Amino acid sequence: MTHRAVAPIASLFAGLLLLGTIASCTQESAEVRRPHTTLFIGVDASGSFKNSGYYDNALSFLAHYIYGHLNELGGLDKPRALFVASVGGKDLREPKTFHPIHDLENKDVSQIEAELRKWFPPTDRVTDFNPFFQEVARITKERNLVLAPINVVVITDGVPDATVSGTSAGSQALYEKINLKPLEYLSRNVTIRLAYVSPKVGEQWRAHVPRERVRLWTVDGEVMKNWKEKIQPNLDLAEQDRFWKWLRDNVDYRVRSSKV
Repeated sequence: MTHRAVAPIASLFAGLLLLGTIASCTQESAEVRRPHTTLFIGVDASGSFKNSGYYDNALSFLAHYIYGHLNELGGLDKPRALFVASVGGKDLREPKTFHPIHDLENKDVSQIEAELRKWFPPTDRVTDFNPFFQEVARITKERNLVLAPINVVVITDGVPDATVSGTSAGSQALYEKINLKPLEYLSRNVTIRLAYVSPKVGEQWRAHVPRERVRLWTVDGEVMKNWKEKIQPNLDLAEQDRFWKWLRDNVDYRVRSSKV
């Protein structure tokens, strides 16, 4: 083969090698640049949740949860946007204030917890999930947040209010009235995470709350109440690898199916 014939082949090989390198780098960059999520947090500030014994534990956990995400500790993703609101009120369908990420940035854990306790004293008379989910949908659309994955974390006992519904407390019909339709097509990935529910309530949500594309994950109160045991003394939060791994595995678990 002549030198002239070899040169084009060598150039072709070099070109293919370059394309392969570019493709590999592009794939690695895509893996590193995970899409930032939109994080909505709902707080059950009802008397019933206070009486469950989990309220104080939950507010302290939530302060750590928010701080960890805002500062990307332990591999947590910093949300593109974050909003925190009550899932209850003095009356049904009461408008909610959704506190934005700016109200919590540049605060330490104790300052975040103080804000949460100020915003959500356990004095709400009702727990009303539907208006909360409707507001999540409205804010997502108005702020054009529909492209990113949406995580909705609700700190609650998960029991819908029955006082004015004409339905007996704890019945299947109460869960069937929870309306997730506003969330169904907001994004390709919408996950609701309920923390501090009982096993029975978690099963009620999974079995009887109508949903198609929305993914659901529940964490029992008995699991959640021991979160402080995962924090090691004399270590900064940035070094609390055991706690952040527990949080990722139990609360931020990646749900792959809408029927889990």
